Amino acid sequence: MEYKSRIIEGELAEKMQASGAVLIRGAKACGKTETAMHKSNSILRVDQDENVPLLLNSDPKLLIEGKTPRLIDEWQLQPKLWNYIRNEVDARKQAAQFILTGSATPKDDERLHSGAGRFTTVNMRTMSWQELGHSTGEVSLAKLFEGEAVAYNDFQLNLEIITERIIIGGFPALLDASVKKAILINEAYIDLIAEVDMSRVSNVKRDPVKVKNILKSLARNIATIADKKTLEKDLNEFENTEISRPTLNDYLDALTRLMIIEDQPAWNPHIRSSESLRKTPKHHLTDVSLAVAALGLDKKALLNDVKYLGFLFESMATHDLRVYAQANDAAVYYYRDSSELEVDAIVQKRNGDWAAFEIKLGIGQIDDAAKNLLKFASVVDTTKTKEPKSLNIITGTGMSYHRNDGINVISLAALGR
Repeated sequence: MEYKSRIIEGELAEKMQASGAVLIRGAKACGKTETAMHKSNSILRVDQDENVPLLLNSDPKLLIEGKTPRLIDEWQLQPKLWNYIRNEVDARKQAAQFILTGSATPKDDERLHSGAGRFTTVNMRTMSWQELGHSTGEVSLAKLFEGEAVAYNDFQLNLEIITERIIIGGFPALLDASVKKAILINEAYIDLIAEVDMSRVSNVKRDPVKVKNILKSLARNIATIADKKTLEKDLNEFENTEISRPTLNDYLDALTRLMIIEDQPAWNPHIRSSESLRKTPKHHLTDVSLAVAALGLDKKALLNDVKYLGFLFESMATHDLRVYAQANDAAVYYYRDSSELEVDAIVQKRNGDWAAFEIKLGIGQIDDAAKNLLKFASVVDTTKTKEPKSLNIITGTGMSYHRNDGINVISLAALGR
């Protein structure tokens, strides 16, 4: 399969020139190794080379010798490599010496010295619509931060195509896959997480049934702020047995280490009202297709439940916003207060600039979404928090244009970095 360029490549190139080693983090099969190989001149595959454990105990320097940049793939399987590489970066005093890739975070008790000053980090996700070729990228997030109004364009999609793209998802290996093949591969991915990866990530045996049911509950509550009591209730319903809070926390922590869960934090600006702000994060999986696979759904089932399909679309759009936000040195949050006023996504830069997004599958909700955004904007105390750079509605089935009230309506098929 021909390699498709990724949005993080620019960030990766910059950070390679700024540090001796760069760590690329992301879920298994999101494309870390392939992208790193295009930037490296030699490679050590820690998960495939049987000599790695032997050389670590005899002559570890042999493992990190090679043409630079040298790729150390799945380094976390042998955490001792981190300190050897750190020392080598200190000794060489040159940039772009190593690229490390990892699909899991090591246990807290691993004795890793700080990489401050030697390592930089790049987070990688599955492919966005712009990377997949589903979006033209004509509506640039960077331009939205400059306050640029969206020009009219017509990239309307029907519900069936959007549903198929949700099912297939953004894993690079499924770039040209059929819906049927994607369902099989994504379900196998869930099985692998439950039966192998969850026990291997911390060398603790975990029940595959519990893992699958936790993923099922997270999928059922995707793009919502369901609390742990709700998850526990689901699990008890699925298994007809109780699960303790410590056990649930342990499993959720392991899924986070595997980068399967990527929750969306709450945004806490200064507001003019006396309402309290919610702090519980919104639930998302690393790729929306895994939610479909965890619940065993197909195209027909999704088209028969348009309400749930809307939550899946919101999660997919949030994923893409995260990819584009990272390219703009920004992060993605959501807003909700005790009056139930909610905005689906707030993208904020490090300098405090921000833009708000409502995410709606169809065009029938646009007017209500616009009213909601205007009400939200009036609540934010702009004497203490910057004014928004733009207010926007992301849609699936509609066109892109600028409304008379100043709000942009943006088709996901036009949105890009």
